[in-house]
Amino acid sequence: MGIIAFIIAVVGFIFACIPGALIMGWVLLPIAFLLAIISFFLKGGKGLSIAALIVSVVGTIVAILVFFFVVASSFDEAFSDDVSAEAPAEEVAAEAGGAEDADADEGTRENPYAIGTKISSDAWDVTITNVTLDATDEVVAENEFNEKPDDGNQYMMIDVEMTYTGDAPDGEMPMATFEYVSAGGNTFDGLDDMVVAPDALDTLEEMYNGATTSGAIAIQIPAEDAEAGVVAVNPDMFADKVYVAVE
Repeated sequence: MGIIAFIIAVVGFIFACIPGALIMGWVLLPIAFLLAIISFFLKGGKGLSIAALIVSVVGTIVAILVFFFVVASSFDEAFSDDVSAEAPAEEVAAEAGGAEDADADEGTRENPYAIGTKISSDAWDVTITNVTLDATDEVVAENEFNEKPDDGNQYMMIDVEMTYTGDAPDGEMPMATFEYVSAGGNTFDGLDDMVVAPDALDTLEEMYNGATTSGAIAIQIPAEDAEAGVVAVNPDMFADKVYVAVE
């Protein structure tokens, strides 16, 4: 019985390591565990019984880890949208040729997309049409509750155009996010300030297929080396993040 328990434990362990055959591991490992315990109390050598017990326990732990890996991978595939980009018509390849990090994939921090690039997910087309690095005066003047930026900071303004390309029967509200990432790697999203930008983007509008909206977003950023940062864009909640230059 110890030999049988050991063989079943080894086979169950092998199946537990294979995502597609994981269910066989879940069946065999408990059987091996029970047989190992029974054989341990029978007369005879205990070596194979102990080995079967250890393998079945370790195999169960491995099966649990593989199960969570499979679930996490499936969740990521189901809820993560690939993002594509369409460069603005006036952009020429020569402009990117002189970039310091031109070898990096386009749309990364090292090689961001140009302003005017249409960024698309499964349900949204998002285009940053303009970036004003220092729009402090315009933002402060827009609303009496807009406070002046902290010392050493300024308000940047991002002009955005969004088109809904999805097919939800009840429509969807814009769920894109925009963040400023400094050259030092710090992120600023404007959620701490909640200032009202001139011609602010309406993120509460219910939009249906083909509908387009546009507006501005204000974010407080450090004034020093502001031009060295980039804008991080998520076209929608489950889309991959890409980066756009600020000038």
